Amino acid sequence: MIQLVPKSFENGVLDRQPINQGLLQSVRLVGEYRGKQALFKQQSPQVLEALRENAVIQSTESSNRIEGVVAPLERIRELVAHRTTPANRSEQEIAGYREVLSTIHSHPEDIRLTPHVVLQLHRDLFQFAPGGGGHWKSTDNDIMERRPDGTSVVRFKPLPAHLTADAMERLHTEFSATLDAGTVEPLLLIPAYVLDFLCIHPFADGNGRMARLLSLLLLYQAGY
Repeated sequence: MIQLVPKSFENGVLDRQPINQGLLQSVRLVGEYRGKQALFKQQSPQVLEALRENAVIQSTESSNRIEGVVAPLERIRELVAHRTTPANRSEQEIAGYREVLSTIHSHPEDIRLTPHVVLQLHRDLFQFAPGGGGHWKSTDNDIMERRPDGTSVVRFKPLPAHLTADAMERLHTEFSATLDAGTVEPLLLIPAYVLDFLCIHPFADGNGRMARLLSLLLLYQAGY
């Protein structure tokens, strides 16, 4: 059992991370493709829009499926296109994911990432589901591993519930300061934020989906 404590932005942890040649090359190539994307957007906007619409459907399906929230692909297409209303709990959560994804796709540059904004996005993620969202976890949420023989063990222990609010404030303060300083490559800074977010595991439900949505938001804001 591992106790995960978010420390990516403390005591120079990021500065001490080794950067091997493969990672350096990957960062360089992603930067090159970002430039090609900008050119492609000018020359073939209709093609890019079709790709974006397909990506929204695929993201909605896969990001929910990985947390056990499933629905037939055709129903997901209908929900994403606003051509139907949710018929069960899974579809309610899928519709909520669609709404947050739409918010991020539409105006990423206007969203300043703060704990309050994270709470708002989580609230919107569960806006169609009973009980709703938009509040930090009130009890500890150990991550369990279910084994083939039916037994289960604690895989890791996120940050305790009573430390969540302070940890989220500190995470966003330190992330914003590092981002604004411009001393760390965003493609390395963003996964460090996501790692610490998941170590905190601030919500009773939806942490994985929120991590993927926040990754998308931050990548958009970094120009990807």
